[in-house]
Amino acid sequence: MPIYAYEVITKDGSPGEIFEVMQKIGDEPLTKHPETGEPVRRRISAPNVTTQYTDRATNNMLKDNKRLEQLGFTKYERVGKGVMERKAGKAGPKVIGAD
Repeated sequence: MPIYAYEVITKDGSPGEIFEVMQKIGDEPLTKHPETGEPVRRRISAPNVTTQYTDRATNNMLKDNKRLEQLGFTKYERVGKGVMERKAGKAGPKVIGAD
């Protein structure tokens, strides 16, 4: 179910309290605050959309150690039981062990 943001409508027109409500897509928008009864309006916000393309692009970026290093990230990969080795970046130790 999507999460919708609502804003309390104030008498003087100043920004009111903002709160979120999980609702079904087919549900009617709220007209009153569920706890205080004050009038509210649904806020429009940018959707958070993930697609096969964005997921694939993110996964590809995480596999590209040179790109991660260019972006300032450090990446460790498991090389044995309890042992991680730095594969990208310059920060941190080369190897992290369980001991």
